[in-house]
Amino acid sequence: MTTKERYDKVIDWFEKNMPVAETELHYSDPFQLLIAVILAAQCTDKRVNMITPALYEAFPTPEVLSASNKDAVFEYIKSVSYPNNKAKHLVEMAKMLVNDFDGKVPSSIEDLMKLPGVGKKTANVISSVAFNIPALAVDTHVFRVSNRIGLTNDSKTPITTEAELTKHIPRKLWSIAHHWLILHGRYVCTARKPHCETCGISPYCKYYSLMSV
Repeated sequence: MTTKERYDKVIDWFEKNMPVAETELHYSDPFQLLIAVILAAQCTDKRVNMITPALYEAFPTPEVLSASNKDAVFEYIKSVSYPNNKAKHLVEMAKMLVNDFDGKVPSSIEDLMKLPGVGKKTANVISSVAFNIPALAVDTHVFRVSNRIGLTNDSKTPITTEAELTKHIPRKLWSIAHHWLILHGRYVCTARKPHCETCGISPYCKYYSLMSV
């Protein structure tokens, strides 16, 4: 199977079987999404969703969060991974929003990446989810699943994975493809033991074809 054939088959399956694919993080505006995505780094969406309601209520705007301090924020987020660093990043991020962006979350990936705690992956998510700008963020699920299926050629970094995926996936599908691969990796193509027996794309999967020999 050629690379193009594999992409065509996988995309076709997802379009037919997962026409709606969205983030599982809870939020109501770009600021809340930015907070949630920063907190979700190396942490589960489920855990983040447990703590964000109280956090959003306590710090409803960039202005309020920027006027706080990392110790106060820590008390709300101490059950997530790396709470000290994330508390510091959240306060510094809010201060930059207030000082440099008029209290509003920017939409461009370049501006988003200027914010403390925001790397390329987080910036792609915010730009895509909050502002409907085509972007394909590569997290651990996307990285693993892409390599396992054979969409990428043993890519070693998220950057090269993103480059390969965006080369072969139509731009209009970048944002939903990000969620397709995340959800597939979270519930079907799991890290330790993929559920190949119930996977709809196993006929097009490089890993499955090797395991079936």
